[in-house]
Amino acid sequence: MNFNFETKSVTLREGRRVYFSSDFHLGVPSAEKSRDRERLIVKWLESIEHDAQIIFLVGDIFDFWFEYGHVIPKGFTRLLGKLAELSDRGIELILFTGNHDMWMFGYLKDEIGATIYRNPVNFEITNSAGLKKSILVGHGDGLGPGDKVYKILKRIFENSFFQWIFRIVHPDVGMWIASEWSKRSRIANINKGEEQFMGDDHEWLLIYCKEVEKETHHDYYIFGHRHLMLDLTVNERSRYINLGEWVTKQAHQAYAAFDGEAMKLNQFK
Repeated sequence: MNFNFETKSVTLREGRRVYFSSDFHLGVPSAEKSRDRERLIVKWLESIEHDAQIIFLVGDIFDFWFEYGHVIPKGFTRLLGKLAELSDRGIELILFTGNHDMWMFGYLKDEIGATIYRNPVNFEITNSAGLKKSILVGHGDGLGPGDKVYKILKRIFENSFFQWIFRIVHPDVGMWIASEWSKRSRIANINKGEEQFMGDDHEWLLIYCKEVEKETHHDYYIFGHRHLMLDLTVNERSRYINLGEWVTKQAHQAYAAFDGEAMKLNQFK
């Protein structure tokens, strides 16, 4: 395999940290429960804003998001307002699209100053002492072996023609279709049984990390999507961290913090 990743260089200021979280799935399972979770996420953001230089939100922030020409899904005002405030204060916001919110286009960039990525990106972060760490970040959907049906669906969902077809549907109809789709999704049914770790030989994102590591070294691999809070060894020099999720009965409220030297996986309580 040949892995080519966009690389971004970052200089981390003294006393500052980089934070990562994902899979909020705002919008499900109900407006009330989603709003309670949104308030919790805002509290988490408030708890890290004193030393955050960059905040990565690594996909599936919304259970469904689609931008029409002049319309976006209603709601999420607490989160969007807080993100705008953080951006105005000079904290960099980096969002990755997930399989539930891949239809982000220009709105979040224009309104809250976020940078949007659709594929994994390598971030080379150098601290004030000159120590450099390489961190590969992505949502994680469609990576690694297996999941062939979703990989086909993803190509359809990302196709500009099919996006245009959906965009000409009235937003009320489009949101209804999205709601019905969400009811059948994995996140809507996860409470029936907790996600299970499948072992090193079968966790597809860990397999993916090991394949990438054969070609290009990264100190850390940061992904979401799997809905498990994981900190696993790729090799003696590299670790794979999965950020879990915030939405189910087993929710982790997990986030990773990088201080320029080491990455730590935490839970917000």
